[in-house]
Parts: sequence; structure tokens; C-alpha cells
Amino acid sequence: MNRLAHWLLAFGVLYGSSLQAAEAERCELITLADVGWTDITMTTAVARLVLTDLGYRTQVKRLSLPETYQALAHGNVDVFLGNWMPAQAQLVDPHLQSGRIEKLQTNLPTVRYTLAVLEPAYKAGLQDFADIHRFKDELGGQIFGIEPGNEGNGMVKTMIRENVFGLRDFTLVESSEKGMLNHVERAQQMGRSAVFLGWEPHPMNDRLKMFYLSGGDKYFGPNYGAAQVNTVARGGFTNDCPNLAQLFRNMTFTIAAENQLMSSVLEGNTNRRRVAKKWMNKNPEMVNSWLVGVNKRSE
Repeated sequence: MNRLAHWLLAFGVLYGSSLQAAEAERCELITLADVGWTDITMTTAVARLVLTDLGYRTQVKRLSLPETYQALAHGNVDVFLGNWMPAQAQLVDPHLQSGRIEKLQTNLPTVRYTLAVLEPAYKAGLQDFADIHRFKDELGGQIFGIEPGNEGNGMVKTMIRENVFGLRDFTLVESSEKGMLNHVERAQQMGRSAVFLGWEPHPMNDRLKMFYLSGGDKYFGPNYGAAQVNTVARGGFTNDCPNLAQLFRNMTFTIAAENQLMSSVLEGNTNRRRVAKKWMNKNPEMVNSWLVGVNKRSE
């Protein structure tokens, strides 16, 4: 019997509960969305391990952010652990208001997402969104984003299109989380600067000499893009799958936990399942807290 199974027994996770009987048959297979960010990929990997030990089957769909919300709204995906707010408000709010998507929990209450800059330009005076245009030559007229369709990319594109902060002559470079980080790390090694989408939790905050820019409140929110991450589900999920809804309401993380999960992957460990299991075995108290009031699925 593995350690997670011991935890389940310790918390009275029993077969045949009335709550389990009330679950719809469609809850046997849970589909989670993954947009490819390391933090969401790893929290999703952890969730899959917990669900498997509880007797559920799982699958993951790799989707862009807009595709994720469309899939949730149409019931083609059950749960997404990466609803960053307020940055994603434009994508998700209409569906929340209509009831086609429901919020289950804030799984990480204090995060950050906005534009950041490397140390050389920051020390030279690039400390606010309004400063970026003055450093066009040093930056090569480029701002580095992540995958196409990401809401942060969209906000930068709007600023460029509408010449907000004098950014008309800039270009947004879209690639991926890994591609963006590779470019920024090379720039740091060469003593150059770069403006890019930055967020925490993420090991980039330790690996890069980076500073978040002020002045982007209208686009990324106040306090240097302070935000929260929510777990959202398709509309009707709580009614259909009350046992699972309880699990996802219990499932919260910390910045330290997510940094630990991401660091191993970014350091080259490609077996995400193994990384997730190792982390869970080292953090039984957190896993235990997720299982309170949750029942194991009947065979």
C-alpha cells in the first residue's frame, strides 16, 4: 500500500457513501485542461495522482487559454486549475455570469503577473510601463511574451496597437514559456536587457535578476500585477460531482510548494508524474488537508 493510500484510510475515505452514490456516471472520468505553463502542468499532475488513488480515471487536454474556456463552457473539459485573475477576466467573466463555468476555489491567493525587466535597464531607469519606449534601442524594439492566445500577450498587443505608453513601434515576440525564458536567460548572461511577461510563483524569480514594472494597473491590476489563481469547472460540476467538487475546494497550494514542483522540471526532470509523486510524499500534511470530507469512489 502506497503512502497516499495510507493517508486516505487515515482520513476515513470509505467506499459506498451516500455522497458517492449521488455522483453522476460522467464523474468517473475527469478531464483537466493544461495550457502548458509549468506551474499549471505540475498542479494538474498532482491532482491526477490524487484522483487516481481515489478511484477516478483522468485525462488531460492540452489547449490554449481561449480554447480552455470554450471547452469548459461547452462541457468538454471538467476542471482547470489555472484561472489567473484579474488577467483572465475578459475570457472567463461572461461564462461565470452565465453559469457555464463555475469557480470552485482560490487555489493560490497571492501571485503576480505583469511585465518585468532585467537588471541593467531597471538600474538605468526603466522601472515603469511609461519608461519602456525610451529604451527602444536597448530592447531591440521587442517585448517577449509566451504562447499565442495568452491573455498577457493580448494586453501587450492592445498597448502596441493603441500606442499606449508610446509602444506603437514595438513588436511582441510570441513563443512559449520555455522559449521566452531561454531568450531572457541568454540576455542576462550577455549583460543585455529585456522586457518580458513575468510571474510568481516561478523559479525565474530566483534565477533571473528581474524587477516588475509599475504603471500597468489598468491592464494587469494594481500592486505590480498582484493576482490570484482559481480552480474553475464546467457549469453544473458541483451538482454532478459533489465529491470531486469537495476535493477541488480543499486543494490549495502555496508559493513555496509550486516553486518546488516547478524547479525540478525546469532543471531537466521531464517525468512530471515522478516529480509530483516525490513532492507529495514529502508534503503529507498538505495532501491530508485536501482529503477531508472526500470519499473514495466505489469500484
